[in-house]
Amino acid sequence: MALTEETKQEIQQAYRDVLAGKDIRARYGQRLMIAEIARYMGDITEDDGKRTSAPATCVVEAGTGTGKTLAYLIAAIPVARALGKTLVISTATVALQDQIVLKDLPDLKKHSRLNFNWTLAKGRGRYLCVSRLEARLHDEGHGDSDTMPLFLLDKPMDDEAASQAIFERMLSSYGSREWDGDRDHWPEQIPDDIWRQVTTDHRQCTNRHCAYFDSCAFFDARKDLDEADVVVANHDLVLADLALGGGAILPEPENALYIFDEAHHLPDKALNHFAASVPINATRQWLKQLAQALTKIQPWLPAGSQPARTVEKISTAGRDLDLALGRVYEDVEQNTDWDFNEERRSAQWRYPEGELPEALAELAGDTRVMTAGLVRQLGALVDDLQTAFDERKESDLDRETAESWYPVIGAFHSRAEEQLRLWTAWCEGVNEPEKTADDAPAKPTRKGPAPARWAVRQRWEHSEDITLYSSPVLADNLLYARLWSRAHGAVLTSATLTALGRFDRLKSRAGLPEASRYMVVPSSFRYGDMATVEVPNMPVMPTDDGFGDALIQRLPDLWAEGKATLVLFTSRRQMQQVRDALSPKYPELIRTQDDMAKNEVLRQHCDRIDQGKPSVLFGVASFAEGIDLPGKYLHHVIITRLPFSVPDDPIEASLAEWVTQRGGNPFMEITVPDASVKLVQAVGRLLRTEQDTGRVTILDRRIITRRYGQLLLDALPPFRRLIEP
Repeated sequence: MALTEETKQEIQQAYRDVLAGKDIRARYGQRLMIAEIARYMGDITEDDGKRTSAPATCVVEAGTGTGKTLAYLIAAIPVARALGKTLVISTATVALQDQIVLKDLPDLKKHSRLNFNWTLAKGRGRYLCVSRLEARLHDEGHGDSDTMPLFLLDKPMDDEAASQAIFERMLSSYGSREWDGDRDHWPEQIPDDIWRQVTTDHRQCTNRHCAYFDSCAFFDARKDLDEADVVVANHDLVLADLALGGGAILPEPENALYIFDEAHHLPDKALNHFAASVPINATRQWLKQLAQALTKIQPWLPAGSQPARTVEKISTAGRDLDLALGRVYEDVEQNTDWDFNEERRSAQWRYPEGELPEALAELAGDTRVMTAGLVRQLGALVDDLQTAFDERKESDLDRETAESWYPVIGAFHSRAEEQLRLWTAWCEGVNEPEKTADDAPAKPTRKGPAPARWAVRQRWEHSEDITLYSSPVLADNLLYARLWSRAHGAVLTSATLTALGRFDRLKSRAGLPEASRYMVVPSSFRYGDMATVEVPNMPVMPTDDGFGDALIQRLPDLWAEGKATLVLFTSRRQMQQVRDALSPKYPELIRTQDDMAKNEVLRQHCDRIDQGKPSVLFGVASFAEGIDLPGKYLHHVIITRLPFSVPDDPIEASLAEWVTQRGGNPFMEITVPDASVKLVQAVGRLLRTEQDTGRVTILDRRIITRRYGQLLLDALPPFRRLIEP
């Protein structure tokens, strides 16, 4: 759809109105971003609402101070409405999600003539399930009553009276409409062990068959979603929806225009979402719980009925699976070179190239068959229970029995399906050589890297377990097949989408289509006037044993020159070592991100600055990206060490292995670009507004002594450089 003159005028007028209404000036980068997104969306061709142009994304790197949220909202809302598509805005963090819903969208509506509505989309697990809450408050919910099988799913509460009081408050507040059933809107933080008991998932929910369907918090929220022009979600929810086929929670990709803010997180989020794991001993314990549940359900099933026969098959499948898991545990325990030491109570083993030993591959295949059988039989029992909800169908079960047992069996079915994902992933393409023309076995060939497969063995006081893992190494094929090839359009934006000045890293990891377009929006910051990047002389390198002692000696001199300082570490252990050495000498000055909840750490830091007192924050990775301390609250960022990835990460190791096999250099192709992105994010904590000033100090001399250091230095914003010889 070529942009009509009317849509262009609508976008331009909206921008003028917002600038005038908020009394702010136009920003060059912001105007470029609005124009680029509008042009991209206008270039999408369609026929009867279906995209006919090749899959393509629009990638815009826009640094802090660009005003990118306003830019993509003003550009995309009029075009989405003209196309008749829902605009889905996806973020990586709850903080940005809330900002868009509570501040940015209301501001745009107030100060422009754009006509649109919006809603916030969350997963079912963020909402109260009234059915489960009522069950919790039911008298028979206490003790061992067979009529309340729901409690087979829950661990006994340490303080039953206290939890009961919370449940009663929830019911009262929800019934009086003081609370909408959204976990995030409850006045206090609800502990996970409490919340788990009063929420549900799609496997346990009976949907329209539930007696509380008409007053359901989740489905009430879904009504808003179906009518909204703009849906604000998060990356995890988008990926969960795609895993269910798309359109299960959010609009179908074909009917959506996506904006992925904080888009640099999307590939890693996708990897996490499509990874799988099975703790073997914990699963065997779970099978015992399943056996107990089956014993309890049997009296409620007519003898000789289909559900009764299915329960017998589940019992057999559970016993077979338990034996198979025992064989896997014994093999992995005895035939793996575990590396334990005095400090670590866990050990990890990665299978090179994802190849399993022949005996283990055979055992994994057997276990996959057993797990698939259990999933199938649990699914059959779920179907039997569902049938009892439909009055038009004949059923061997009464509705009351079905209502009591459906959530329990649904939860077991869901857990079994999760386990099947691991075994399927462990068996996919394992040790299956392709055949050559003369039928001689050949080494398997893959377009991308083999999945990472690894095992972790953990020891506790009186028990131990081995957990098996599998994960894709790159999310490129997953994202292309499930998202980019289906979406009507998609925009990716963030302050850090390039690595070493190029988009190659994002292209390969996110599987972006060939026809995608890319732009780096110039920042409005005058970096050279606002800040310096300094590399002081250090007596030792971070790779030397005495580096921690050198930090302890040097840091007090560095923070003495400013009120508000952030010191970033790559190792939590080193952060704690330095803190323990310096805290006694500087009481109340230092706060680490581990001392308390993140928001409380930041609040106390800001309070000290407001009182005219100095404050020093110590943090690791999450403080290098996820905090916003404008103006006087941060004047100095100290980076103790270049943020290279941990070498024992199994996914990174598998990717490096694949790059090496292709004749590449993993350090220069993976490690250095990844470190560049993290370093840019870290220095990005310093300048948050055009009025900010300050300094960045890098204590890792490798940035000037190694040949890759110049690449990292040149990828930083153009601060004035002060480098000691």
